[in-house]
Amino acid sequence: MRTYLYTISLLLCSVWLSAQEIANFANRAQIVSPEFAGGNVTFRINAPNAKEVKLYGSWMESNTSSEALKKNGEGVWEVAIKSPSPEIYTYHFIVDGVNMSDAQNILMQRDGTRYLSMLFVEGAKTANYKEANKRGNLSKVWFDSPTLKMNRRMYVYTPYGYETGTQKYPVLYLLHGGGGDEDAWSNMGRACEILDNLIEQGKAKPMIVVMPNGNPGQQAAKPLMLPENAYDYRDPANANLYIHSLAKDIVPYIEKNYRVIAERDSRAVSGLSMGGGHTVNVTNNYPGLFGYICPMSMGLREGQEVDEQLQALKKAGYKLYWIACGDVDFAFPAAKMLDEALTRNGLEHTFHITGGGHTWSNWRDYLNTMAPMLFR
Repeated sequence: MRTYLYTISLLLCSVWLSAQEIANFANRAQIVSPEFAGGNVTFRINAPNAKEVKLYGSWMESNTSSEALKKNGEGVWEVAIKSPSPEIYTYHFIVDGVNMSDAQNILMQRDGTRYLSMLFVEGAKTANYKEANKRGNLSKVWFDSPTLKMNRRMYVYTPYGYETGTQKYPVLYLLHGGGGDEDAWSNMGRACEILDNLIEQGKAKPMIVVMPNGNPGQQAAKPLMLPENAYDYRDPANANLYIHSLAKDIVPYIEKNYRVIAERDSRAVSGLSMGGGHTVNVTNNYPGLFGYICPMSMGLREGQEVDEQLQALKKAGYKLYWIACGDVDFAFPAAKMLDEALTRNGLEHTFHITGGGHTWSNWRDYLNTMAPMLFR
């Protein structure tokens, strides 16, 4: 009898704990963050023992700006702010001095080694950042790189209808910036969504987009935890390892394994920041390989001698040379030097100057603006 009562007590205790756990879970599940309503967006975090909670968002004036949250009687902190203008932003909470992602928000971006909560504000500017009706495919492709002596990974976007058709396509080689990897343009840059929408609307030619890993020591993005090779970048022999691999390994692989138009005017190369430097260097070192050249937020280094290379590029020919940079971007002086060098050497080009700085907000906009100009 005593054992029976003890068992009943344990069962009742177990049921009570389960009910409490369910209630706690239900309370947590009721927290909505971020929540859009009436022109505002509200952020919430369950932190009953915290003494101070603040919010930082990339829409704020500087990286030292923040908004204070207030705690309600249930231990949930919240703040409502006027919704920022349409764009994709990132944000985090600062809980007693510690940065934390928004556990209620499933939208995340990986920026190199950082995972950031994402705020998607809908509007005209972000219309092409959402899923289109007809969507292409994104493949994670492994290939052998004889230049770098390793098996490496790149992302390859194929437009809607590629898998079921016989058509051949032009190719855009889209390069990421410093700290990024092959995942950056599809994750942070919304490249697939932008191309899907532009192609569906008839504004851009259907094209394949190749997004390689621009770090020559990496086999693939860091989350795969693969061994990396260390290169001395000060050694002139290693200066252009990646662009040699791009020209000698990646382009030939794509043209062997995909239905592409394998000619200069059906190849484009574009990249942001470090990838903009790769864009300039690969076209200077391999004139005539690419017909469309579109560096973003990058240009030339002080004292960089390029006149001879630019004359060779001019002789080899190209269809479009398009530079894009924000007027408060720290790379703006480098972009101006490239503009001046192209002008000095008589190469026709466009210098697309916008507001803003060294941000994904600009780079997404540049891809959205530039892609319709390609392969015309």
